[in-house]
Amino acid sequence: MKAKVLLVDDEKEFVETLAQRLELRDLSVTTVYSGESAIAISEKIDFDAIILDVLMPEMTGIEVLKEIKKIKPLTPIIMLTGEATVENAIQGMKLGAFDFLMKPTDTDLLVEKINQAYALKQSHEERIRQAEIENILKTRGW
Repeated sequence: MKAKVLLVDDEKEFVETLAQRLELRDLSVTTVYSGESAIAISEKIDFDAIILDVLMPEMTGIEVLKEIKKIKPLTPIIMLTGEATVENAIQGMKLGAFDFLMKPTDTDLLVEKINQAYALKQSHEERIRQAEIENILKTRGW
């Protein structure tokens, strides 16, 4: 099964190019061009990883990160920026970002990070399923 990735950036040309590169590496990519769109689609679709630009008009990537983490706390978010500051990186990581990469990023490195994020999410979901099963068994006295 292909990992489902959401790519969020206001730079359309960058998004289209990166989406093609990721799809060539067997990932299923959905693209949006604003933070508001990212939040709206995250409410409807369960992504395995989100690639999120830090600097966007209207809503910053940090603001979008906060909102998506409220809706889908297990979804790993990889922050991308052309102007990384230590403050942004620290704030993003404190808010639950999986990682922080500089633009332009090496596609293979990004794919590696996506795969790590996907594996972590799968692991969290499996532990939750196991806990739910154990809880059901306990409540039924098995």
